[in-house]
Amino acid sequence: MKTVTDPAGLDLSRFLRPGDHIVVGQACGEPTTLVEALIEQGPAIGGLSVFIATSFSGLLTPDAMDGVAVSSMGAIGALRALSAKHRLTVVPCHVGQVGPMIEAGILRCDAAFVQVGPAGADGDHSLGLISDHVRAAAAKARVVIAEVNERVPRTYGEVLPAAGIDCAVHVSRPPVEVPPATIGATDRAIAEHAAAYIEDGSVIQTGIGAVPDALLRLLHDRADLGVHSGMIGDGLVDLVEAGVVTNARKPIDRGVSITGALIGTERLYRFADRNPAIRMRAADYTHDAAVLARLERLVTLNSAIEVDLTGQVNAEQTGPAYLGGTGGQADFVRAGARSPGGHAIIALPATARRGTVSRITAALSGPVTTARSDADVIVTEFGAAELKGRPLAERARRLVAIAHPDFQEELAREADAIGKRGF
Repeated sequence: MKTVTDPAGLDLSRFLRPGDHIVVGQACGEPTTLVEALIEQGPAIGGLSVFIATSFSGLLTPDAMDGVAVSSMGAIGALRALSAKHRLTVVPCHVGQVGPMIEAGILRCDAAFVQVGPAGADGDHSLGLISDHVRAAAAKARVVIAEVNERVPRTYGEVLPAAGIDCAVHVSRPPVEVPPATIGATDRAIAEHAAAYIEDGSVIQTGIGAVPDALLRLLHDRADLGVHSGMIGDGLVDLVEAGVVTNARKPIDRGVSITGALIGTERLYRFADRNPAIRMRAADYTHDAAVLARLERLVTLNSAIEVDLTGQVNAEQTGPAYLGGTGGQADFVRAGARSPGGHAIIALPATARRGTVSRITAALSGPVTTARSDADVIVTEFGAAELKGRPLAERARRLVAIAHPDFQEELAREADAIGKRGF
């Protein structure tokens, strides 16, 4: 293993070949020092391609990535700027598919750029903040370059042995942070309707953003909640410290919050450091159907761009604008809807573009992310529509009822047409 103590001395041309495909750690596990080196040196190497699932660093701008191709499973975080400039290639896939596709060679991985914490006494490096498909990328890659960041927390779960690293670049810099979102009145109203479905002993899955943050703030009167989620943010800290999240009633991983990504601030990172009550797992566990099927009272919360009157969910694209991604939505929606005592909630504001467009629609303007056969509960600030097991005509009527009043008359006509046809 080559060790680089001064990042300025990192010469990527010693490790990369023209035309290489690089899988880069995502979200708050993005190795920013390596990305900066790639931006500076990549064009000279030539023909490089990067796959990164999400990015919040702000480094991957259209200008910065001139000469390096970027692909992702969606336009999440700062990747939306690349998408807007048509500089992002989208690979539609679920989070749980990324690792297996890397292993199978479907998603090419010649090099892996990862961020890890300092080696422990056993010589292994904690993956720290991200563990989803990092292990799969490191195992497949011809060359693994690790940014060993002493500011990364040592978390329990996934590790990368020192023997699996070809080049270790030692740094000390704050990891990427994603501050809690600003919560508005609409977010609070949506969260209040969603919170009604979470009872004592529920196991919760949420993403990040204003509605999930607002929801977590409403759960302080619950008892013995569990967590099994693809990602968690700062809101978890409050619930654990308040004694609300105990994971005491989970049939598996009892006493432990399971996640694949810590996406938050220094407060979350310090809380997770050497904390055995948080365990980082790869997506082949966090999103696995067999694992999720063992969780009772699983309540999942995911977002959408729009929902049509039959319950189809679009969380990716509206017209020519790609705004989101498939993520883990389908995995968790199906699991929550099938969990005994559980629910799968899709939460979204009733309108977009300052109230000029209804997000409850007669027909989707983009792809179907979650099929209507998997739809369970749709929530807006105007209420909750329970769809599971309901005929299409009844679904349409219920969805009209939670649309913004300005659009209900038009949508009601579409619902009547569905009722007359029966489908």
